[in-house]
Formats: sequence, C-alpha cells, structure tokens
Amino acid sequence: MPGMIKEYDVPVPMRDGVHLKVDVYRPDAPGRYPVIYSCSMHNKDLQRPEVAENLRVGQPPWSTMWYGIIEAGDTKRFVANGYVHVIGQVRGGHKSEGRPGQGGEWDEYDTFEWMCAQPWCDGNIGMVGLSGFSAIQWKAAAQQHPALKAIFPMDATGLYGGEIGFREAHPGGVINTFFYHLGLNNSMHMTLDTPPELPPEVEEVWRAAMANPDYMMHVHLYNILTLKGQRDPALFYTLLFPYEPPDVVAKAEQLLARIKIPVYTGAFEGAYTYKVHWQGAQHYFEGLRTPHKKLILTPPAHSERPFHDWHDEILRWFDYWLKGIDTGVLEEPPVKYWVMGENKWRYAADWPLPETVWTPFYLHSWEKLSPQGHLAEGETFVNEPPDAFVQMPPTQTNRIERLRYMTDPLPDDLLVAGPISLTLYASIDQDDTNWIVILKDVGPDVSVRTARPGERELPANLPERELTRGWLKASYRAVDPERSKPGRPWHYLTKDTVQPVVPGEINEYQIEILSTCNLFKAGHRICLDITSLDLAEGVAGETAVEYIAPHICSSKTVLHKVYHNARYPSHLLLPVMPLTGTTAKTPEKGA
Repeated sequence: MPGMIKEYDVPVPMRDGVHLKVDVYRPDAPGRYPVIYSCSMHNKDLQRPEVAENLRVGQPPWSTMWYGIIEAGDTKRFVANGYVHVIGQVRGGHKSEGRPGQGGEWDEYDTFEWMCAQPWCDGNIGMVGLSGFSAIQWKAAAQQHPALKAIFPMDATGLYGGEIGFREAHPGGVINTFFYHLGLNNSMHMTLDTPPELPPEVEEVWRAAMANPDYMMHVHLYNILTLKGQRDPALFYTLLFPYEPPDVVAKAEQLLARIKIPVYTGAFEGAYTYKVHWQGAQHYFEGLRTPHKKLILTPPAHSERPFHDWHDEILRWFDYWLKGIDTGVLEEPPVKYWVMGENKWRYAADWPLPETVWTPFYLHSWEKLSPQGHLAEGETFVNEPPDAFVQMPPTQTNRIERLRYMTDPLPDDLLVAGPISLTLYASIDQDDTNWIVILKDVGPDVSVRTARPGERELPANLPERELTRGWLKASYRAVDPERSKPGRPWHYLTKDTVQPVVPGEINEYQIEILSTCNLFKAGHRICLDITSLDLAEGVAGETAVEYIAPHICSSKTVLHKVYHNARYPSHLLLPVMPLTGTTAKTPEKGA
C-alpha cells in the first residue's frame, strides 16, 4: 500500500481572480489517479486524517466527543485504494478568498479544470460527503463538467432554496431552532461591529420582528435580531422573512434537469436532521431523471465519523464509474432501505414503493385509532364530540400537552414503508399555532388497568418507540393540489399563501409526516400523538445525534380542538406494504 503525500492550502484560481484553498492527499507513487472531491463551507482543517482519527474508534454518535461536521470522508482509505482525495472550501469559507454568495456560480467547474491540469489527475472525478458536503455536489453536477463522472451525496440537502432552504429546514413553516444554535456558536453573543444600516423596507420588517413575542421568548434568536444579522445574515433574514421564495420550486426543477451523471444518495434517519437530510435525499431521488440513480435509507442515528462504515459502498460506486471496475453495483435494485422492527434490509425498484397500499386509520373518541370509520358493528363515529387540549407557552410551563390515539393490538404484522400524512380537522381559539404529530410503535400490553366494570383503560406503562414526526404551522395550511401526492401534501409556504386562522373556525390541515420504514409486529399498537409544542430533547451536545432542537411555538395559551366524525373524518394515511412477494432479492453486499 503506497504512502500518502499531503499538500495543504493549495490555491485554486477561479475565472474572476478569486483563489479557493484546497488540501490534496495523493498516493506516494508515480502515476495519474482518479480524484474524489469533497467541498463545503465547513472548516477543511477539521477534515484532516489526523483529526478524524481521534473519532474513528470508540466514539458512537451519541457521545459528546462525536463531531458531526467531519463529513468529507475517510481520506486514508481513499488514498490507499488508489484515489486522490481533494478537500476544499467554498468561496468565503475559512481560508478561501471571496465572500459567500458573491460570484462563484462556476467555482466547481473551474476547480475541475484545475484538477484536470494537475499531473496526478487522470481526468476522472467523483464527489463525496455528508450534509454540507453533499449540498455542493448537486450544484457541481448541474454544471456538467465532462470530468465529473459520478457523485455520492449522503444526508442530502439543498434542493429547495440552498443548504438550509426553508422547506426542508423548517418543516411545514415551523421554524427550527437547530440552525440558529449553530449560528449562535459563531456570533458568541458579542457585538464585534456596529450593527449595519438596513434598507428602509427591511428596517420596517426588522422592527416588527423585534416586537414579535414568539421571537422574544427565545433569547438566542433575539440576540441575532438585535445584531441585525452582522454575523449570521442567513439566519437573520429567515427570521425576518420566514417564507419560501416563490421561484424556489422552479429553480429546483431546473437544477434536477441539468444533472445527467450517476447519483447515489441517501440519508441516516434521526434527530436534528429529521427533515433536512432524511427528506432531502428522497426529494432528490424522486426528482432526478438520470438513468443511473440509487437511494439508501439507513437505520436510525448518524454513523461514526468520518462515516467509515459506508466506505465499502462508496468505493464500489467509484470503482465502477471512475476506474471501470465491474463491482456489481448496478446489478442491484436502485433502492435499499432498512426496516425497523424487522431489523433487516429490503430492496425496491423505486421510491416511494410502487406496491404501496395507502391505508387510512381514523381518529376516534377515547384515544382510539381504527382502520375503519367505525369501531365495532353498529358503532359509528357520526356524532363523536371533538377532543381538546390547552397548551400554555414555555414561558409558563415545561409541560407538553397532547392528544393520543392508539390502535388495539394488531392481529398480524404490519409493514409501513414510505411517506405518511395526517388529515386533521381542527379549530383553535387564536390566529395561529403549530401542529406537531408523532408516530410511535407501542409494545405489547404488560398490564391492564380497569376503571369501572366493563370499561377497559390502556396500560400506563407500555414501552413505546418514536418512529417519525410531522409539523405544520396552521397559517401555512394551503396546499398545491397539483404537486400533492398520497402521503405527501405539498404546502406552498410562500408569503402570499399564508392564511391566518379565524378563531373557532374548523379547518382542514393536511400534515406531512416524514417517511419511515417499520414493521409493527403482531400485538403492537400504532400510536399517534398530537401536540403543539416541543422542547429540546437529548442529553448530549447540540450537534450530537441524540439532540432534537425545539421549534418556535406560540407565545399565547392556545385551545386546540380535534374533530373526528362523519363530516370531519380526521385520519392518518399509512403506506402499507405486502409482507411477501414485493421485495427484490439481492446479495447482502455492503449491508
């Protein structure tokens, strides 16, 4: 195995005179090699092998030593397998010249031109990386440089509005504070410069945001507002303009149409990336028109860093496309997904799965969830009264109120795999709220309590496991019927489609719940929790997989009523899969 030559902070010229900085790691042996390129805004010095080596062994993703942004890949392994690994930073990032967002539309193309002119490059380039290192790959692929042969973006982001675009970062219009925690680490609560002057039209919006009681509850957010975004302009402007720009969808479709090369994408399910990565990868896969595309949906939780457990699959992909080695990677079905509960891989020809049977489960009184609009023979929900809960803001309580709906123990195994939605008929006594819904797998009964003779209560101590969540800000409830699909209501999320709620009025809310893959075993129950508030969860650091950041909620006390009767048939729509005869067979390579 050859040694490794390291070159740090190598300047790469762009067409406008700006120089980006890259680190080059290459085999210490003569010859030309294919290149694997990793690039993002993250500090490239943290991607050095000697840094990543500290996390390679014994640091599971729930450890406080785990550091998520080591996402460029296992450099030592790439070089040992005959690749040059180049790690760069985008314009304005760390040591690269320029300013973010000012020029640079063709920086990736120019970087590939520079690589192809180097004596160590054989003219074949691929790209790899997670999260921020995945976002740049889509832009690069759309530039169609002939040397870029394939990409491998995991924890994919960036289709709708950039790396932390509004649709994927702030689900259903409910603002996610995770990204503000990250920005806060940079601003450090200090004013380093005089806050900038804002244009008059922005100044007016800023003053309204400063008076917004929902923002004032969150001191770290209020800090960003008071500084007028001098250190975190993207975060600042999202607070001022919490909408999706009207041209985002059209730009996304244009980008997808320009990507012609093979793409292998996917995501690790869980925690703070609930929306932006898990659904981002699925958005890309479904929208791509390239003939060679693959999707992998992995078990919950992030991998260890630098995600070396997935490098077998990465190398199989690049050995095929950059070296011409037949690794069998194209002989396998394009979709590979992990089924919780069953704890095994399944394979499919497409995603969402073509054989999906869309099955409604209706909400009923007494916390019941049923696949029919009735509970027993002769028992209907024509006149069922609404259920209700009152949620006080977190300035008054840490208690999260909720409604819970649960099936009886399932008579048989039930496989659910794909996107999910909840059609909810509800009213509130204010002009807005958040709807937050959580799908759970509840284990078998371990006790049975009885209240009055003939009245059965659900056990209080059933083991439960959260599977997935969905969010919707009530005023963002408008959906595009042409873009909506089963299990995937498409909310406009633009400023001109916001619909303030009339207090007391019953509205239909179509809530998108992120896809999941789970086998509900016989004797288990399907459980749905409905709430309007979430608080920070997890005991590890903010960038650890155990941490789930809260979302900005209402600063008012809100009464929520949920209706479920013949006129208002609130129901959960599940993607049920046949248990046999639907799964493609393939060797367990890379599993």
